[in-house]
Amino acid sequence: QVQLVESGGGLAQPGGSLRLSCAASGFTFSSYAMSWARQAPGKGLEWVSGIYSDGSDTYYADSVKGRFTISRDNAKNTLYLQMNSLKPEDTALYYCVKMRKYYYTAGSYDYWGQGTQVTVSS
Repeated sequence: QVQLVESGGGLAQPGGSLRLSCAASGFTFSSYAMSWARQAPGKGLEWVSGIYSDGSDTYYADSVKGRFTISRDNAKNTLYLQMNSLKPEDTALYYCVKMRKYYYTAGSYDYWGQGTQVTVSS
């Protein structure tokens, strides 16, 4: 049974940082690309970042490029998202997503976590 459990969300001030984690189980983590997606209140889903199964390539949405860094530790079955220089518009529910292939392709996913809330406010 695939499980994706996010953690690390919370309240941050503008310009601050947070690090999200996603603990994965129930599948061979090192064989699949992973990604982070987010949904802000009243807005559609946004694909934030993706990473290949071996970490060799990454993707970032223009809205977070240069501020967020995705990484993974295949030995620990864990996905990370380091978020720096946070802005109020980063406020959203952030989801960990398992992709169908070893490479990242937007929309080609099969499992989601429950999400962790990130709120950026002074």
